[in-house]
Amino acid sequence: MAAASDLAFDPWDPAFLAAPYPAYAELRAKGRVHCYEPTNQWLVPHHADVSALLRDRRLGRTYQHRYTHEDFGRTAPPAEHEPFHTLNDHGMLDLEPPDHTRIRRLVSKAFTPRTVEQLKPYVAKLAGELVDRLVAAGGGDLLADVAEPLPVAVIAEMLGIPESDRAPLRPWSADICGMYELNPPKDVAAKAVRASVEFSDYLRELIAERRKEPGDDLISGLIAAHDEGDRLTEQEMISTCVLLLNAGHEATVNATVNGWYALFRNPDQLAALRADHSLVPAAVEELMRYDTPLQLFERWVLDEIEIDGTTVPRGAEIAMLFGSANHDPEVFRNPEKLDLTREDNPHISFSAGIHYCIGAPLARIELAASMTALLEKAPTLGLAAEPKRKPNFVIRGLEGLSVAV
Repeated sequence: MAAASDLAFDPWDPAFLAAPYPAYAELRAKGRVHCYEPTNQWLVPHHADVSALLRDRRLGRTYQHRYTHEDFGRTAPPAEHEPFHTLNDHGMLDLEPPDHTRIRRLVSKAFTPRTVEQLKPYVAKLAGELVDRLVAAGGGDLLADVAEPLPVAVIAEMLGIPESDRAPLRPWSADICGMYELNPPKDVAAKAVRASVEFSDYLRELIAERRKEPGDDLISGLIAAHDEGDRLTEQEMISTCVLLLNAGHEATVNATVNGWYALFRNPDQLAALRADHSLVPAAVEELMRYDTPLQLFERWVLDEIEIDGTTVPRGAEIAMLFGSANHDPEVFRNPEKLDLTREDNPHISFSAGIHYCIGAPLARIELAASMTALLEKAPTLGLAAEPKRKPNFVIRGLEGLSVAV
């Protein structure tokens, strides 16, 4: 086990953020688990360990179902952060059974294979319209013009959020997600708190409206399920809606721009894709692996575990490095090579275990729809300017992606 000072891993270094994968290779070479003092976490870089730990019930997304902060050796969050934690801690991603099971069972009804399949024509139509506008303008920002509006519109439509109310959704989501970075500064935390309050207030009003006038949407469905005996508190409804919006588009947006930027830097692969559109499904998987939109996923150690002879005590926090796991040569042949024909691709970009991404099938449909529309309608799409990478580590993306047709 290497000390933090011996590692090239530095989530605040712009050079690391630009290209973290060489540092991950060093982490994997130096061991299976590393105590990283700057964030008080244990880094796990290998695919086999990450995959196993995602399914290990000795770890949890929360510990408060079993321990108080004091019992667990942790300090309670600052009081001024309370609105964020109330919102975050009641979403199923940060709950453990039985609460997680109860909420996921209700939400999963909106994400059945049949329901998601029925969304395909709507997603394809919307993607086509967005790309048509990009082409008519001769290019633009792929992030703002296509990558963002597509998944935001889809999840807002599923939730039943009126089109006239959708403008603040993406800014609220971006501000809330800032809190998921490592050691977020005070101004980032303040933005997350403010967005949590504003988003929660909006949803509380929308839920009240849907109680009076139900519609054919997920919020109305959750209210109906509650009334039929599947208990869901109002806070759980609010937190679920925010989680679905955040998780339902954040990864898709970043996978889109990360993916196209990777294609522009690998012209042979882009040429192969343009020549054979049947590669799109495999390309979606490979691009999710190659430049992973969610680089790190955290779990609390509820009961002491051992990794390769190293004891990780109860109360510790495990940082599973998805980006590193997706480049592990023990699992992926030539992992640093973008290969759209890769057949064996067990990437873990959608997590695993009970917290496997419930919206993964929908995300795949959205990514394939936008990619197909761009290949068909903008066959000469090219990079217009070198993009600037967001100064984030956990959620990996670009500030924008300027393209020309």
